[in-house]
Formats: sequence, structure tokens, C-alpha cells
Amino acid sequence: MEKKKWKIGCVIYDCDGVLFDSLEQNKRLYNHIALSMGRAPLTDEEAYYCHAHTVYESIHHVFRDDKDKEEKAVAFWKSGIDFMDFIVYLKMEPHLMETLSALKERGITLAISTNRTTTMKYIMERFNLNSWFDMVVTALDVNNPKPHPESVKKILKMLKVNREDVLYVGDSGVDRDTAKASGVKFIAYKDEGLESDGFIDDHLNLLNFLSNG
Repeated sequence: MEKKKWKIGCVIYDCDGVLFDSLEQNKRLYNHIALSMGRAPLTDEEAYYCHAHTVYESIHHVFRDDKDKEEKAVAFWKSGIDFMDFIVYLKMEPHLMETLSALKERGITLAISTNRTTTMKYIMERFNLNSWFDMVVTALDVNNPKPHPESVKKILKMLKVNREDVLYVGDSGVDRDTAKASGVKFIAYKDEGLESDGFIDDHLNLLNFLSNG
């Protein structure tokens, strides 16, 4: 079956699991927090939860049965962690840079909508991504993190693009729900089971959905 093609003005990316293989990094980070608070290592379910949610949602989930440890974990997050110790475990997804370059050549604006918070600036600097993206919205920049549509709506307003001309690339139900609530097209990355307008397992395949050559 021939792929749908659209004339696209903006592509919005999730960060974790899309721009980067970050599951190992997130596991190490939240296990460090858990063990530092005297808790057992994360279960697989907890690790995947933390992979898709904000740091405060994640800490609440990990310490959901102990409010005192949750408060201590939040304080530890704010003052006791060197993020660079964990960012080194991020692995950029294959063919990402080639795809970003091809999109830029077509005059398409690029943005990131992520539930990350303070770590995002370190990631952008470490991987030299600031010049590639026209806008980055983290959970710190909105009142309501994903799957609420606020982050995407903020991007649409600031970059002056219509939602009909936007592709959102994500890898989780949180991303799917964000795109749906925002009224933008959703491309599922590496999860063919997600309800979507299209599926890719390689970043370069995103170009096949564009009618603007």
C-alpha cells in the first residue's frame, strides 16, 4: 500500500526513545535515585513508566508508597545529581542527523516536545542540537506536561504553523495522546502497535511521508 503523503511545514519530535535510545540512561538515573533513598531497584514496569513521564511524575510513581522518601528523592534530584554522569549513556538514534538535514533543506521547521526538565539543556549542548531545532519545549516550559496538548499548541503558536501541516514523531502512548489532543498527525517510531497516521522504524523513512520534495 502506498504511503500517505502530506505537505509538511513542521516536524515535532519527542526526545526519549525517538531522538535517543535513552532507556538505559533512564534506568540508571532512576535506579540511582531509588538506591540512594534505600529502595530496591526499579521493576521493568517502573523503568518504562519513568521513560515516558516527567521527573516529578516518575519520582512520585517510584515512591508512591512512601511520601517521606518521595520528598527526599525530589530534594536529591534538585541538588545531589551530576546529570552528565548519566547523559553519557544516551545513544543517538541511527540516521537522525541525516534526516534533520534533509528536513531543513526542504524548509521544514523542527521542534522538540519532551517531558524532560532540567536535563534537556545538557543533552542539546552535548550533542550539538541547538542549531538544528527552532524550538524546544520541556515540562518546565508548560503548566501541563504531555499528554496535555499545551506543549504542542505552544510550538504551533510560536512557530506560526497550522496543525494540519505538522507531523509529531513519538514512541509511546503519551506521545500518541499528545498528538491526538493537539489535532496533529502522529508518526509512530519503532512501535507498529501504536495507533498512528504512519509508522517508521528508521528516521530516514519519515521523508517518504512528505509531498514537499
